[in-house]
Amino acid sequence: MKHIPILNIQQFEQNVPMSDFYSNDLKSHLEKNKDFFHKPHRHDFFLCVLFSKGSGIHEIDFNRYTIKPGSVYFLRPGQTHYWQFDNQPEGYIFFHTQNFYELHFSKSKLEQFPYYYSYKNTPTLHMDSNETKRIELIFGNINDEYRKNLPYKKQKIASLINMAYIDLARHYSTFEATKDITSVTYIETLRSLERSINIHYKVEKSAKFYASKLNITPKHLNRIVKTTLGKTTTDLITERVILESKRLIVHSNNSLFTISETLGYQDYAYFSKVFKLKTDLTPLEFKKSYQ
Repeated sequence: MKHIPILNIQQFEQNVPMSDFYSNDLKSHLEKNKDFFHKPHRHDFFLCVLFSKGSGIHEIDFNRYTIKPGSVYFLRPGQTHYWQFDNQPEGYIFFHTQNFYELHFSKSKLEQFPYYYSYKNTPTLHMDSNETKRIELIFGNINDEYRKNLPYKKQKIASLINMAYIDLARHYSTFEATKDITSVTYIETLRSLERSINIHYKVEKSAKFYASKLNITPKHLNRIVKTTLGKTTTDLITERVILESKRLIVHSNNSLFTISETLGYQDYAYFSKVFKLKTDLTPLEFKKSYQ
């Protein structure tokens, strides 16, 4: 069986002894990792990349985004992505674990930022040339600090990342169609729901199960999801199943019947019906169209 490779931070940099953070200018990073950045892969960390030059395509979980100067992308652990470039890009990239950020900002969570708030939020934004230059300075400072060996190195990097994330969140909230979520409780509940779905979606498909795990009623859970994302709880569960089925259809050698069983559907015909309802294609049609 063919698997999507999952990469960790230590694979990218052996010369700088940090297992929870990595930074590089984009040109150097791509040159060092030219054997796999154009192939679908996952990360076990958060990733943020800024393009100051270049063009191409960035595919994230089967959604395609256009790369151009001023593009910024945000990836959460577990997401599948790859890049295809028309010409040599420039910019900066950094990775970090969740603990790297949250240990330095104990009262803050990465999910407070709209681009990390939910998998359903757009993982990209685009800035004009002036804003790009301003943000690029912060990314450059992050990379410079990473390359040095000075006291309070991690604290300085974490502070610079927080500054970049705040500025990017302000820009994201201005230009992206995001909801104004005022309830911290709703945010935490949605975060817990997505985490629970990621664990149980292959076996459990009912909203009632997840509401029980969160110690709230299905009606209240549905209200939270509807208010924050404009979807139902069942929508979120089904979309997670469909996403994983796409990954397996494209990136594994398993038969469609085996994939159906892996995702908790013993009846392939029913799985195919659910898949087509969400994608307008049968699993076989999707496989052929992607190839």
